Amino acid sequence: MSPIEMPAKILQQAENNCDHPTLLIANRGEIAARIVRTARAHGYRTIAIYSDADADSPHVQLADLAVAIGGRTPAESYLDIERVLAAANEGGAGLVHPGYGFLSENPAFARACIDRDLVFVGPAADTIELMANKRRAKALAESAGVAGVPGYSGSQEDAALLEAAHEIGFPVMIKAADGGGGRGMRLVRAPERFAAELRSARSEGRAAFGSDEVILEKAIFSGRHIEIQVFGDSHGNIVHLGERDCSLQRRHQKIIEESPSPAVDTALRSRLGEAARAVAAACDYVGAGTVEFILDGDGNFYFLEMNTRLQVEHPVTEMVSGFDLVAWQLQVARGEPLPVSQDEIDRKLARGGHAIEARLYAEDPARGFLPQTGKIQAWLAPGGTGIRVDAGIRAGQEITSYYDPMLGKLIAWGENREQARLRLVQALQTPALVGPANNFPFLIDLLSSAEFSAGAITTDLLDRGDLSLRAPQPAPLNIAVAAVLIHEHGLSARDRRARRANWRTASDNTPYTYRLALAGQVKESLLWPHHDGNYRVQCDNETLSIRLLNVGCHGDLQRAELTVGSLHHAFSYVHDGEVLYLLDGGHQWKFSDITQAPASQGESADSGQILAPMDGRIIEVNTSAGACVTRGATLAVMEAMKMELPLRAACDGVVTRLVASPGDQVRGGQLLVEVQAESETGVSAPAEPAH
Repeated sequence: MSPIEMPAKILQQAENNCDHPTLLIANRGEIAARIVRTARAHGYRTIAIYSDADADSPHVQLADLAVAIGGRTPAESYLDIERVLAAANEGGAGLVHPGYGFLSENPAFARACIDRDLVFVGPAADTIELMANKRRAKALAESAGVAGVPGYSGSQEDAALLEAAHEIGFPVMIKAADGGGGRGMRLVRAPERFAAELRSARSEGRAAFGSDEVILEKAIFSGRHIEIQVFGDSHGNIVHLGERDCSLQRRHQKIIEESPSPAVDTALRSRLGEAARAVAAACDYVGAGTVEFILDGDGNFYFLEMNTRLQVEHPVTEMVSGFDLVAWQLQVARGEPLPVSQDEIDRKLARGGHAIEARLYAEDPARGFLPQTGKIQAWLAPGGTGIRVDAGIRAGQEITSYYDPMLGKLIAWGENREQARLRLVQALQTPALVGPANNFPFLIDLLSSAEFSAGAITTDLLDRGDLSLRAPQPAPLNIAVAAVLIHEHGLSARDRRARRANWRTASDNTPYTYRLALAGQVKESLLWPHHDGNYRVQCDNETLSIRLLNVGCHGDLQRAELTVGSLHHAFSYVHDGEVLYLLDGGHQWKFSDITQAPASQGESADSGQILAPMDGRIIEVNTSAGACVTRGATLAVMEAMKMELPLRAACDGVVTRLVASPGDQVRGGQLLVEVQAESETGVSAPAEPAH
């Protein structure tokens, strides 16, 4: 049966006037919420599914019906085909939309939907299977006349792969053949690193995609990652909707995407579009898909892969074209033809303006983009002309280690690129998120950089180190305001009445001392309160005169208006116990009041203690108690938020304590390995580190 034929269940729904076609969204978070909105607008009854970890997720409340599928990890929940299909049956679904990630490119899931008399909103299972493997996809593209990146896709023997890498010439890319989203991908600059990186790529590919097959490709530096949105229907129509530039990446995962690309002119756009349509036609493509290319500095482009699903960055295409791609997916799934021709699309794109999307992550760029977990204290979505927010979070929700750390996307449209860029920077500076550390400040710096402003962006921009990833530091004003707000929240009602009558809590000669901890540093402030909310604050060798004018609420946030000298300021903040979160221009400063806490020296960076950087699961242990190790050796590997994190020795020495075992679920900050430094043991470490 064709994947776009109407099963008996949905035909019965259509004939029943008191019922609507019912769509189950086999996903979570922001993409599930986004699909629900379009589906409901087009008359569909929607069903959400949720794991135990997602019971409080907004997509659960948005849908008409939500079905619990249990579990916490992806394997126990959103990747469990039988649980998902059981939820579809329980809710009476006639269609299943897979979103992106999870089961969206799993041919077994597409076949299982068809076998259960469900419409799978996506391409045929055979197409997914063909294009999901990079080796087979490259062969098909080349048969359609579209060149791929020079590489190797033969024997999987280690020796054969190493020999092929030498023939290609270092540096080379190792890629999981069934991978995507940057997983199972490693850049190898020198032969001596090949074995270790191959082992890591295979491990990640096996864990994420169930296959450790890899291919090799020549590494192309200073290239542009260009992708073309394609769409096909069951009537033989295939169109493209222009390009997206996805060159700004970290860990081979996209950060900022835009359409159109600053590097693509009309002639190149036509060539890229026709190449993408040729690839789609070669695999009889039906539905939404993306053909990805690498563009070199000479204007040559090479096929990378085809994603047989809706992309994370599809909103930028929607913003410049005016089309709803999820609505198109539903139309095609019903067997209807595409609503417009290629000529009509080209005319729309020619006057469509410019759109830029920034992915919002719970991660710390200054610590290697390490994912972050924790409770969202407040969330106020930015707004304004040309601004779109696709998010799946709410205040009070816990960001866990079980899933990808992406919180949502912020998209700005403008009549030209500069207008879109300025609107996006402004939106990112608007008070929005309080909770886990996030990448808002990094995105602002990136969008404000000379390279991005000029459109001179390439896939290796962050690797070159041109942009600083150092943790930003608060200004004395931020520290002073935090001390004032903490002091204000500490006042009792009796104190407030006394202040209104005759403020005598502290004289000019007896200031309050506040010690505030921030990112491992302690900031000390001296605070002299006076009448009518006036303060004199000394910190970082500066003295500021602050007058607190008003404190109120703005959504989930509190808002303080104050003057500093003759300047008026407004700060959003959240006060939670001993912690004050202060927002300023996209930065979130998390101040902990340790004024009454005893001094603590803590562990130094090279103390020998290896602590779990976040919640996660130990997948590999490469040492044992009593083993000699060298600084930098990978002693264990943990997995969290779809990432493998190597845990390395901070000094030469001997392992004196090992409390981690493969399969262990660990908490952030938990001690895993302890190494006694060589200087303390008198034992020399081996010349080669553990792998």
